[in-house]
Amino acid sequence: MAFTLICNGTLIDGTGARPVKNAAVLLEGKQIRTIGSMDTLTLPNVAITEVDAGGGYILPGMIDAHVHIMFESFNLQQLMTTPFSLHFYQAIENMRRTVEAGITTVRDAGGADLGVKQAVEQGLVLGPRLQISITMLTITGGHGDFWMPSGVDMALFPGYPGRPDGRCDGVDAVRKKVREVLRAGADVIKVAASGGVLSPTDHPEFTQFAPEELQAIVEEARFRKNTRVMAHAQGAESIKNAVKAGVHSIEHGIYLDDEAIELMLKHGVYLVPTLLAPVSVVEIAEAGGSLPPNAFRKAKEVVDIHRESISRAYKAGVKIAMGTDAGVMPHGTNLRELGLMCSLGMSPLKAITAATKTAAECLGIADQVGTIEPTKIADIIISSADPLADIHALERPENIVMVIKEGKIVKDTRKSAPRAAAAGG
Repeated sequence: MAFTLICNGTLIDGTGARPVKNAAVLLEGKQIRTIGSMDTLTLPNVAITEVDAGGGYILPGMIDAHVHIMFESFNLQQLMTTPFSLHFYQAIENMRRTVEAGITTVRDAGGADLGVKQAVEQGLVLGPRLQISITMLTITGGHGDFWMPSGVDMALFPGYPGRPDGRCDGVDAVRKKVREVLRAGADVIKVAASGGVLSPTDHPEFTQFAPEELQAIVEEARFRKNTRVMAHAQGAESIKNAVKAGVHSIEHGIYLDDEAIELMLKHGVYLVPTLLAPVSVVEIAEAGGSLPPNAFRKAKEVVDIHRESISRAYKAGVKIAMGTDAGVMPHGTNLRELGLMCSLGMSPLKAITAATKTAAECLGIADQVGTIEPTKIADIIISSADPLADIHALERPENIVMVIKEGKIVKDTRKSAPRAAAAGG
């Protein structure tokens, strides 16, 4: 088993603990073996490859709990003229930029199928570790139904072998749809409990799926495969319906009210804010991007409301995991979300914890990733800049000078190359 020693850096381990200077992290194959100060760490008497962090900052690989790896931007005309198979080749680039930005694990909130996940696992393409929802369950005329008044059917996640069409109505139909999505290999079920910014015929405050339909979705997912449900829920009523039905995480949470926050606290539900999503829609539209006018109007309407809602939820103690909705904005810009979270009152250390430990807990994989601790998978990044002094440093991929995924270096822009270290004693 190969040994690698990462040294000469400050460790920010993702647990929320204070940074450790002059830290050393010993990897054994794909796992973290031990951590400590370089002055006190006892090394095994074997050949060890040394990785010099160059005085930088050693952090866990970041986790984005809400991405759409299969698309980027939202140009309806372009989507209508793009050959079906081209999306898969474009996803290769999307995933590469995600990893090179320091994101080693993502939860895909609709789009990626089992083949995309397996392509990463088999090493055919470079990409983050994927949890997949495959499609998004939506009512007819809901957030995932892009049928146009012209009669053109622009389903957000059109069905094909491996990705069931997510549209379903009624208790029996939603149960069947959950079974279809689980059969296709979903790790998590995604449901649109409200309208949204980008959907053409609704509004973020519109409530979608009846409470009994949401309960059936959660029950079917839980009882068949003990699978969690993530809910796109933006209006207050939709958030409360989803929490009462037993969902595991609320995505976006734009119009949170006090009752919704109390329910989330009571049930231990995670909040994945995606603050970057409406901000990016506004930026893209103002820069002349090809977004529908109604999407720009709705995004501009909700930006400040969204910020205020998430701020109140954070101050109340709701568990917050970082998610971005990457795909709405360019992949690789994910860590802009950290700066937005800090603008609401989070410290840089708290924001980093939201993107590491808490995000891993939200995804149910905290025993594997999210922190730099012995026996965890060796997903580690090195930043040349101090993120606690300037959280915005992490949003610039050029500052992420090294990315290690499962013990393997997949990005290295440092000036010095790894070298063989002396055997320990």
